[in-house]
Amino acid sequence: MNAASIEKVQAGFPDYVKATERGPVVVTRRGKPVAVLLAAGDEDDLERLLMGYSPELQAMIEESRARYRAGLTIPHDQFWKEVEEENAVRRKKQTTKPKNGRNGPPARKKR
Repeated sequence: MNAASIEKVQAGFPDYVKATERGPVVVTRRGKPVAVLLAAGDEDDLERLLMGYSPELQAMIEESRARYRAGLTIPHDQFWKEVEEENAVRRKKQTTKPKNGRNGPPARKKR
């Protein structure tokens, strides 16, 4: 693990960003960790990292855990059956033709 003071990171920021390719860089203030520099990786890695710190997502996860502990969940098979039913309804809506019998936008008038 690489660690450096805020002052050192400020003075050589590009070098510390490059150092994240080898692993996280812990940024310190008066010897105490205050931040971490991480390589972004790909978009999926970055999204997972950001979502891990999302208060909204954390609240949803905690609500889910509470429901699970309280026994307010549905069985695995029932869940997937409901998902398939919803998907079937969506597919049906997507393939339904417009009421006017046309496919696509109305034809343009020739001048």
